[in-house]
Amino acid sequence: MKKYSISCLLTLVIVVASSCSTNPVTGKKDVAFISESQELAMGKEADPQIVAQFGLYEDPQLQRFIDEKGQQMAAISHRNNIKYDFKIVDSPVINAFAVPGGYVYFTRGIMAHFNDEAQFAGVLGHEIGHIAARHTVQQQSKATLAQGGLLLGMILSPTVAQYGETAMQGLGLLFLKFGRDAERESDELGVEYSTKIGYDAAEMADFFLTLQRQSEAGGAEPIPSFLSTHPNPGDRYNTVKQLAAEEQKKQNLTDPKIGRNSYLKMIDGLIYGEDPKQGFVENSVFYHPELKFQYAIPAGWGFQNSPQQVQMGPKDGKAIMIMTLAPGATLEEAGQQTMQRYGLEPLEAKQVTVNGLSALAIVADQKPQQQQQQQQQQQQQQALRTLTYLIQYGGNIYSLMGITTANEFNNYMPQFSSSMQSFRELKDAEKINRKPERIQIKTVQKNTTLAQVLRDNKIPDNRMNELAILNGMELTDQIQSGTMIKLVGK
Repeated sequence: MKKYSISCLLTLVIVVASSCSTNPVTGKKDVAFISESQELAMGKEADPQIVAQFGLYEDPQLQRFIDEKGQQMAAISHRNNIKYDFKIVDSPVINAFAVPGGYVYFTRGIMAHFNDEAQFAGVLGHEIGHIAARHTVQQQSKATLAQGGLLLGMILSPTVAQYGETAMQGLGLLFLKFGRDAERESDELGVEYSTKIGYDAAEMADFFLTLQRQSEAGGAEPIPSFLSTHPNPGDRYNTVKQLAAEEQKKQNLTDPKIGRNSYLKMIDGLIYGEDPKQGFVENSVFYHPELKFQYAIPAGWGFQNSPQQVQMGPKDGKAIMIMTLAPGATLEEAGQQTMQRYGLEPLEAKQVTVNGLSALAIVADQKPQQQQQQQQQQQQQQALRTLTYLIQYGGNIYSLMGITTANEFNNYMPQFSSSMQSFRELKDAEKINRKPERIQIKTVQKNTTLAQVLRDNKIPDNRMNELAILNGMELTDQIQSGTMIKLVGK
């Protein structure tokens, strides 16, 4: 992942701060922080890094669908002069996001939770709306920092707590910190655009309820920012419903498409939740079946997994631990490159053995110049101290780095070292061969309730509400014979 210097970032932000441009949606003059050509270049540079961070979800049928609908909608948008690109990223998080330059991403998690084509189209319109109204340009500095790697010299917040909170959200969620006015405008554009390509935009409002219920259920997956930025989803639901009715009347759309069955057939077999082959946590232990290693995560810590790294941290955000592959052919080379890469100054380094594996343990502080750079931007920055274990295993060198303030280091040192020293070979065949759950589409054969359908299909009681939310239904809802519903199984 490419790194950016602080000076370059500041230059990008201020270089055209005084220029103005016409907003394609409102027709009014806006202060333009970057030109359109810079915006397009930034998106082109960000895209491969986002793909590397999450990985693509390979499903040719779904990809063709989002390409077709995306290009159809882009053609009628307020910015149909730029090239748009649509991708499904391999993440269970329920999210969709857009970055400057016409790039729109859907997670497989959100694709699993849509219940018809119209719901997808509404969210697609919402994201294209962010690009059309140039909302994403306002996030340029955050996006570029995120792409550069959220570590040490590029910490975005004056405390580790805030840094941990930012990093644990995952890269994609950083792109969607829009204000309420921007979100409201994108809702309106989502209604307009999805209606123009023939869909019932009211279905987007129904999807908001699914997201709200998911949030209230206390699931581990964060809801999209296009919901979380609004304090009252009920008001938003009513507003979108009203806007949809007005837009249908305005466009004289008398028979809007919903596309429930066609959409459900497309997602039959979609991986649901965590994909074990990418690594998973069970009973506070992280397992990686393909690379065949495991290590313990401190009790009560949350985690965020991606193809490039695993981030772990306590809820208070006072510390964070990150596991990545380290560069270098030897432990010594890996240590030198890690220290240089993150601007660290070693205080202590020693050769150790971790469950029979050769390792190097390093305690290090930020170099003074790194601290000075941050102090110029952030007035109350506390110096950071790190513990890094570099472990040689299976032809790779793994880096486990614990980060906290120098003042808190002794408090977190036992948790850091205990987790790092638990790293070992994974031998459990059941963990190695663990299969993912997948969406299974079933046609109901008789009139009954959703709860009864789930019981008949042996869904455990503790997952009944989860499946109801996944289907956008209540357990008490009456299901007619011939209705398609989602189940999950291996």
